[in-house]
Amino acid sequence: MDFWFEFGSTYSYPSAMRVEDEARARGVALRWRPFLLGPIFRTQGWLDSPFNIYPVKGKYMWRDLARICAAQNIPLRHPTSFPRNGLVAARIAARFDDAPWVPAFVRGIYEANFARDEEISDPAVVASVLAAVGQPAELVREASSEEAKSKLRTNTDEAIALGIFGAPSFVVGGELFWGNDRLETALAWKA
Repeated sequence: MDFWFEFGSTYSYPSAMRVEDEARARGVALRWRPFLLGPIFRTQGWLDSPFNIYPVKGKYMWRDLARICAAQNIPLRHPTSFPRNGLVAARIAARFDDAPWVPAFVRGIYEANFARDEEISDPAVVASVLAAVGQPAELVREASSEEAKSKLRTNTDEAIALGIFGAPSFVVGGELFWGNDRLETALAWKA
């Protein structure tokens, strides 16, 4: 199963925190697929998150996310800036997508953003998460490599081709499941 996520996505946060354990419990192989929502939103004429464009929807989302996180014992602190730019972290996750430390790195970036209210666009924050998962902080420089840029662009293009319009999304054999609340459905489909 492919787990498509965007670091600025609120609902991707609880999914990222539990997808690996849920997949493992069902014997489902998992691929972590970072992509960018910005290009997808621009095709809809949005220059910001729909949760900012539509304040009533945003207010609901933050309350809903608080309920989800509380029920799953996931810490949540409303970020002082939303959405945050996760480009550096997304490039690193794309560049090293098959490395065994990437899931812990992804969770660490989400925790920095949604549990500690840290600025994930800051290379120093990304470097500290790399260090926390046992990787050299210098790997943050890889975000500027052509390979990292190309892999993230390719992922985003593939997401668009798959019809992905939001995050998190799960793809199983060409079947698309959208939203944190569809994680179990996607896993059951695969199983």
